Amino acid sequence: MAFSPKAKRTPKNKDGKGAQNLPRPQKDAYARLLNQHQNGKFRSYLQEFVDQQSEENATTLVSRSDANRRKKGHSESSYFNDSVSSPQSRLMLADTSNSCHEDKTFHQVTCAEDPGTNPGMLEKLHKGSAPKKASAKLKKSEKDIKASTSLVGSEEGDAQQLSGSCGEEKARKKSKKKSSKGHLEKKDKGACGLEVDAAVAEKSANKNVKAPQASKGSRQNDKKDINAKDGRGSGKQVFEQYMSVEDVSAGLKRGELIQGVLRINPKKYKEAYIPSPDGSADIFLDGISARNRALNGDVVVVKILPLEQSEAPKTPDVIVEAHYNGDDEMVSKMEKVSLNDKALPTTQSVERASACNTLASSSDKTTQKNGKVVFIVEKKHSRAVSGFLKFLPNKNFAMFSPVDHRVPRVNVPLADCPADFTSRPGDYENTLFICRITQWPADSNFAEGRLAKTLGQAGEIEPETEGILTEYGVDFSEFTEEVLNCLPQDLPWSIPAHELSTRRDLRKECIFTIDPATARDLDDALSCKQLSDGNFEVGVHIADVSYFVKEGNALDELAGQRATSVYLVQKVIPMLPRLLCEELCSLNPLTDRLTFSVIWKLSPEGKILSEWFGRTVICSCIKLSYDHAQSMIEAPDKHFSPEELPTCSPNHSIIEIQEAVLNLHNIAKQLRAQRFEGGALRLDQLKLSFTLDKESSMPQGCYVYQYRDSNKLVEEFMLLANMAVGHQIYRSFPEMALLRRHPPPQTKMVDDMQEFFDQMGLDIDFSSSGALHRSLNENLGDDEYTAARKEVITHMCSRPMQMAVYFCAGALKDEKLFRHYALNVPLYTHFTSPIRRYADVIVHRLLGASLNCGPRLSVSGEEVHQQASHCNDRKTASKRVQELSSELFFAVFVKECGPLDSEAMVMGVLDQSFDVLVLRYGVQKRIYCNSLEGLKEVQFHKVGKKPEMMLVWESDDPSKDSIKQEISIFTLLNVQLKADGAPMKYSATLKRPLTLM
Repeated sequence: MAFSPKAKRTPKNKDGKGAQNLPRPQKDAYARLLNQHQNGKFRSYLQEFVDQQSEENATTLVSRSDANRRKKGHSESSYFNDSVSSPQSRLMLADTSNSCHEDKTFHQVTCAEDPGTNPGMLEKLHKGSAPKKASAKLKKSEKDIKASTSLVGSEEGDAQQLSGSCGEEKARKKSKKKSSKGHLEKKDKGACGLEVDAAVAEKSANKNVKAPQASKGSRQNDKKDINAKDGRGSGKQVFEQYMSVEDVSAGLKRGELIQGVLRINPKKYKEAYIPSPDGSADIFLDGISARNRALNGDVVVVKILPLEQSEAPKTPDVIVEAHYNGDDEMVSKMEKVSLNDKALPTTQSVERASACNTLASSSDKTTQKNGKVVFIVEKKHSRAVSGFLKFLPNKNFAMFSPVDHRVPRVNVPLADCPADFTSRPGDYENTLFICRITQWPADSNFAEGRLAKTLGQAGEIEPETEGILTEYGVDFSEFTEEVLNCLPQDLPWSIPAHELSTRRDLRKECIFTIDPATARDLDDALSCKQLSDGNFEVGVHIADVSYFVKEGNALDELAGQRATSVYLVQKVIPMLPRLLCEELCSLNPLTDRLTFSVIWKLSPEGKILSEWFGRTVICSCIKLSYDHAQSMIEAPDKHFSPEELPTCSPNHSIIEIQEAVLNLHNIAKQLRAQRFEGGALRLDQLKLSFTLDKESSMPQGCYVYQYRDSNKLVEEFMLLANMAVGHQIYRSFPEMALLRRHPPPQTKMVDDMQEFFDQMGLDIDFSSSGALHRSLNENLGDDEYTAARKEVITHMCSRPMQMAVYFCAGALKDEKLFRHYALNVPLYTHFTSPIRRYADVIVHRLLGASLNCGPRLSVSGEEVHQQASHCNDRKTASKRVQELSSELFFAVFVKECGPLDSEAMVMGVLDQSFDVLVLRYGVQKRIYCNSLEGLKEVQFHKVGKKPEMMLVWESDDPSKDSIKQEISIFTLLNVQLKADGAPMKYSATLKRPLTLM
């Protein structure tokens, strides 16, 4: 931001008199400081200062500043697919790509979740009744709010605050001293740099100003108020007060307010979105004030701003938390119940939302609706964050700067800090802490909180991992005695005789597991026996976890709270105690185990001739890895020796096991072909795997995992079992069945994507899931880079996709809404992984009750719905934790083994940066043009929706012309990954071309 030196006239106050407190040289000094720093703190300070000193000048400065920021923000969103997909985005694809199959290779459900809206009961609403609306005198104008909140969460502000020099600090103090003449002063005399709280600057600015109509008494009260509020703002409203519960309930009923899950852009923390209920473009929340202290993932109520405050459609840059329309989940019979009742609030019914989608006018479709948060229904964000402490001299608090810049900075009491923090703050510059936000006052840019824990040195895997787990609310504590007492106490445990008598005995059958070689929680097994008529008896046998986890006991309650196991690169955080996960329930070889089975009679073509469900007992004959099964598939005539395979039961030969694997493979191919002919969709994504040192658990290497026929074999039969069980429990319990649905992609985004691909000359058909699948597997070329092009297009196609979610069947009246878009099936559920997913435990109970081989259900439909929403939340959190764990290990790998060179393919182009898929490692990174050495010029333009860039490089030979390099979608580049100075960070840079383009 630059200011003209000509603007030197004395500003006038509203009463027409010249400003007496601000001589001309003083104002110029602030302009010079702003030019030096280009810092959010100084922008905020200057804007607020000038606002109150000079109305005319302030209008000019603010409009110029805001215009520049808007211009930059819009240009940075200038290509439709303008994001590097985070791993979360890739996992969002995985639901559609892997058709909600449990990809055990990574010990994770590949169906990415979005936090269920789960608005909760009245007691789950923002605690305490919402305060009354602030009077007009207390409210800031929108301009003032934007100015005063420009620093919150700013990565730029943090970095530049740390880098401030002593000279700059002294100049700022000198200016402050001059401008505070005749008013209350509070000087900070510490060292320079990070010691100055941004709130101090804001206070000083407010203290300098004499309100035109303020009395002497009121000014004295203001001074007392300022002194009483350490670290807060000026005592004025930075954020609007929340609406009352009654007003929110009425507004939701009338459709004047909209409820949804807040998603904050992690690369542009001022941008946030919630889904639009009519299927059009997401509702945009512009700036921190519009979020009104809500954090990422919170369920919020939003008021749409007038059309004149809306703008052209803005494509989100990177939204790692994927989205879905939470209104679809609301219990329709509760639509008319107010927030004051113990029921779920809802904005409108699914039918009404569908009608809005159909009847939306073209003008609505082309205008970006803007909104602001007026109420927080549920604080889904944990309010716990990892970050660093900054010492503030002469303060009784320290500033905590979160690693996640979407979270505000937090003032924490010095009493919470290490004993020698005040005397030796430099010793803690690289120490990670956990802070829990306790409150965020409406009159402060900063939240307030307490330090919870010291994690250790930043950059080390275990402290970083613990920080990630804490931030996302993952319970990694040890299981209590009360919980462990729910397990069998007489060990080793054996199946009671009375239990054996009630089950189908399959212990003599050839049943085996296929899992990753390192897996220890084996919850599914397969069997395949050829019948005399040429058909096959195929069984899927799932660990009977519900036998050990009794409904309502302490173990069940804890499992319901955890909802899912969390698989990190180096370890697992189990949902259930290890005695259950790895022993009692794990289908270990040569051991009798209790199971729940689905057994079909199938033709060789995969046609289902009959179906049976029931409780069983099995004894797995061998534990195969995916590699073992793949070897059998690739060498069907090979005779494997006992030394080539794990220990095998003497009752079954290796040849028998190999024949069963091959028969399952052949049937799976038929089932797979039928699925895709029937309109299923799969969006494949590259997945990074690591080899770890056994002693240190540090990454020794990494590679892109290959999804092979052995994985597909297991996938097909797990899908078949999940669909079969979904139909069974819905037939028996149409109001209580826990099912899984996948809504179709967002209409507006699909339309934009279709236009984009048309201009790119790509024949991509979005008319149905099957048409999209066929498009992605045809006409993409036939060369060594076909897979890379497909990966890039897959990433683009993921953007309109919504999340697959659990739901209670009684929550939706229209069965059409039950459908799973990616699988293209009417009913689906999760049954096959009860060791690591609590939803599957509920489904097991429903299945047992439906077959009269289990206890009667004691839960209500509303309780099932609440648990389904909670499972959605926890699965989303676990997915994000898994992604961050992978990113953490890859950053360590780059640091230890880098720089790493690789080919890369361009995935998207912005005006000053572009995104690439690094082919060797399957990671996606953004390359910033201003970081490229030797680059003279960047020329950006768009042809329709197609963005293109020309890079002009300096030539090594001054006598030769500059080197020009074209950058567009699918361009192949040579890139280098290298560690950054910050812990656990790495960047990608473009290697300079050697020849003229």
